[in-house]
Amino acid sequence: MGPTRISTLVVAALAAAAVSWLLISGLYYDRLPPLPWLPVVTLAGLAVLEAYAAINTRGRIERRPGRDPVNPLMVARFVVLAKASALAGAIFAGGYAGLSGWLFVQPTRAAADDRPAAIAGLLASTALVAAALWLERSCRVPDRPDDEHEPDDWQGRPGHR
Repeated sequence: MGPTRISTLVVAALAAAAVSWLLISGLYYDRLPPLPWLPVVTLAGLAVLEAYAAINTRGRIERRPGRDPVNPLMVARFVVLAKASALAGAIFAGGYAGLSGWLFVQPTRAAADDRPAAIAGLLASTALVAAALWLERSCRVPDRPDDEHEPDDWQGRPGHR
């Protein structure tokens, strides 16, 4: 499993933006309920939790004083969580971007009332993507300095250079 590619996240966000724009413009917007704030709060909460996990995990991997050693299985679970959250956050960011773009071209009062929730959703989902990428990066094993490397079996045998 490799690191999450930014290009994958951009493509997912652009596709979600296009789909959300098409869906909202194809439906009758005036028949939809007001845009809820609960998804915004949920995305922001996940971003905060993943940012905290990134700080905590990096400190434990680097074995900073006062921190317990890290469980490798927990790090693997964090990596899976980070990869899934980055993709989900990119999809939500694209969805909110498409919705926000459509709301800003509509002159209705209902569209104006939904703009703050749409912008907040875009910001919260972007924060989730950033926190997820930070968590994924925090789970990497740091490189050891050259003087700490142990010789391989091949290097340790006499007569080999």
